Amino acid sequence: MKHVLYALAALLTFAACGPTARFTYAPEQDRTAPSRIKFDNESEKAETYRWDFGDGNTSTEENPTHRYGMSGNYDVSLTAIDGKKEKTTTKTLQIISPLKCLVEIETKFGTMVVELSDATPKHRDNFIKLAEDGFYDGLLFHRVIEGFMVQGGDPVSKNATERTPLGSGGPGYQVDAEFVDSLVHLKGAIAAARTGDRVNPERKSSGSQFYIVQGRPVTEAMLDQFEAQKGIRYTPEQRAAYLENGGTPFLDRDYVVFGRVVEGLDVVDQIARQKTRPGDRPVDDVKMEVRVIK
Repeated sequence: MKHVLYALAALLTFAACGPTARFTYAPEQDRTAPSRIKFDNESEKAETYRWDFGDGNTSTEENPTHRYGMSGNYDVSLTAIDGKKEKTTTKTLQIISPLKCLVEIETKFGTMVVELSDATPKHRDNFIKLAEDGFYDGLLFHRVIEGFMVQGGDPVSKNATERTPLGSGGPGYQVDAEFVDSLVHLKGAIAAARTGDRVNPERKSSGSQFYIVQGRPVTEAMLDQFEAQKGIRYTPEQRAAYLENGGTPFLDRDYVVFGRVVEGLDVVDQIARQKTRPGDRPVDDVKMEVRVIK
């Protein structure tokens, strides 16, 4: 009997010498996609760590923060390592679907999250369909003007040579205009490109081409001028937003705004700063991948 007790004690002592793997994440963190989750490592007696976030991404940081772009249940694993000894623990993390209509536009400079407006359902639904069909993947931001906007969505730009003319391609249809008083050209606004009034008096939007506003500083006098010229009236909130963030108010009511960048405005700035050749195409291609956040 003593031999059995000694052996059991030895096993318990050996087990106690190995690492323990434990982690938590604060339950009050927003787990609506896209979501950044901070993990708190509570492991003991470990020298290094290996995280598997359950979405194909890993990390060796001690206390990582990971971004989940899509909703779903993710099996998050932490392996605590001490020499040749390892211990792994796994928890299931639920990321919830967003209530708003969101898409990601990924570039080499980072990812923008765009909220599409329910006030422009034709533009919203068209953009979602094209994104889900993979239409935008691999296309370029083919027209970039610093202090103005960055434009993309021409299907001809996919694998285009330096000499390929860009800016006139599309999916073969246009989208009816949906001008909405509450949507204006603030910095970060996403709007539809279109052909000019002479050939397009109804101001229908391009079926696929869009631009994201970078813009410039705006003054009260400028807003007063555009109100007089266009016969429009900005709300106090819109005026305050223009004065704080800038934009391109001279485009209001001429081009349909159908959403805004809610994450990644710095990406717009980086794209806008790119060196361009004649025609405003960046010297180094800036490609996009577009995904609907579900």
